[in-house]
Amino acid sequence: MKKTGLLVLLLATAVAAQQGAPLAAGTPDSSGIVPTSVSVPTVRYQTPTPADLYCAGFLTSQSVPNANFVDGGLQTPSTTKFSNGEMVYLAGTGYQAGQQYTILRELRDVNGNELYPGQKKLVASVGRPYADIGRVRVLDTRSHSAVAQVEFSCDPINPGDIAVPFVEKQPIAFHAPAHFDRFAPSSNKLSGRIVLGKDFDGTLGTGMKLYMNLGSNQGVKTGDYFRAVRPYSSDLADPVDSLSFKASTSEDTQKRPPSFEAKYFTKTNGPNIRVGDLPRRAVGEVVVLSVTPTTSTGMVVFALEDVHAGDWVELDEQQ
Repeated sequence: MKKTGLLVLLLATAVAAQQGAPLAAGTPDSSGIVPTSVSVPTVRYQTPTPADLYCAGFLTSQSVPNANFVDGGLQTPSTTKFSNGEMVYLAGTGYQAGQQYTILRELRDVNGNELYPGQKKLVASVGRPYADIGRVRVLDTRSHSAVAQVEFSCDPINPGDIAVPFVEKQPIAFHAPAHFDRFAPSSNKLSGRIVLGKDFDGTLGTGMKLYMNLGSNQGVKTGDYFRAVRPYSSDLADPVDSLSFKASTSEDTQKRPPSFEAKYFTKTNGPNIRVGDLPRRAVGEVVVLSVTPTTSTGMVVFALEDVHAGDWVELDEQQ
């Protein structure tokens, strides 16, 4: 009986070790930090699917040929949106039966408001946004308009959408779960910014797509990982989030109530908390799906909190 109890104890100890039992309270690791499930959580990476790869869109400073485009479909003019299995007509030249074409759409942001200061200028400096709409295969080229069938659609295809030759994309390998240091200081690696979210979204979560102002000119390649980080000073630049710094943070019984950033408050006899001195926090991880010379398209593979357009990104080579 004693041997059985000892065996059970040994097995339980082994299982705890395999599952990464937490360190004893106050015990630092070799880097001098005390890791916890909050400061260094174990995270699972989402693996991009083919739909993620072929529906992500992109920003580019290069001119995308627009001479070939969708000029209608089988039920024109009654139907103006086409999806999987439907017939579309392609205007332009150079089509051959059996060829596949990617359908793109050049975009414009109908919302005049900036999600972060200087967004419009930053986006314009790196390129123009395009959406991946779908893929078609040419069936017949005997008339002025080629006849094609929609094999895959991310969104309904519209007349006027651009047709460019299809290029197969490199799949992203599975990434095993890993520990993620939330408060790691800057590594001084390649860094840039999330300039825009897909569909012009400003708040992004796991699985959502985004565009960064880093591309192949800076050595970025498909499959690279970037850590999305946000200093608290970014909240100062936000007209909504900055209001929280102006709100009272003290407790009535505090003899020396603190104040955030002297420019917002009349100086009290309490401590003055400088927002710039607060730790930079990592909010998520992004994998690169495709690159152009000046930009890259990424996908959020996990998010500890909302990732925002305007957040900074830093090459994460430890992945």
